[in-house]
Amino acid sequence: MSAINEIWDLVGLRYKSHPWHGISIGVEAPKIINSFIEVIPGDTVKYELDKTSGYLKVDRPQKFSSLVPALYGFIPQTYCGTMVAHHCIKKTGRTEIVGDSDPLDIIVLTERHINHGNIIVQAIPIGGFRMIDGGEADDKIIAILKQDEVYRNWDSIDKIPESLIQRLKHYFLTYKDMPGVNEKRCEITDTYDREEALEIIRLSQEDYHEKFGKIETRLSIAAFEAFGLAKDMRQRIEK
Repeated sequence: MSAINEIWDLVGLRYKSHPWHGISIGVEAPKIINSFIEVIPGDTVKYELDKTSGYLKVDRPQKFSSLVPALYGFIPQTYCGTMVAHHCIKKTGRTEIVGDSDPLDIIVLTERHINHGNIIVQAIPIGGFRMIDGGEADDKIIAILKQDEVYRNWDSIDKIPESLIQRLKHYFLTYKDMPGVNEKRCEITDTYDREEALEIIRLSQEDYHEKFGKIETRLSIAAFEAFGLAKDMRQRIEK
């Protein structure tokens, strides 16, 4: 398998990695994680990863003046599926909750001005929001930028001023509202601490592995299938 891993490492040097699947979550995860930033404060358009191509696409113009108050994106190699959904059911007592089938969302706080998205930042999770969006578990991890000069001592959700917590909540509770529609789509059931955030990340990693497995292995099998050698390839992997 070492030769196969070496091949895909070399492929990564030649071609751009897919932000969801090709970027590592980080060797120190879940305590320190890589985060892919899609939207920054001041963006009047909400950008979102196109899951097929790996490029950012325009999701929608922001409908109101409420803009994202911090760096916003997702955690690579995570997936909100069965494990995340069952955890939400356990914590809320709700039924019929499912995962949103997306990577786990993250908002990263920093005092530095970062003027564009489509970047990777290292972040330290300190808490999060348990959010339900139309019956789907849609947790929002709250983190600080690693080595941030101002926020680096914020090691728990309790260190964040209540005014900022309310600002973050307001954004997530309203960013999908449609003009003229009174029914609220999103709900935040509770704000949780660092340990719960780390658990959510771990569960999303398990969901990812259940959904996608090891991407390099699946790509290798697909390549061998093209040459009629998939059976031999599977036997090598099983060994």
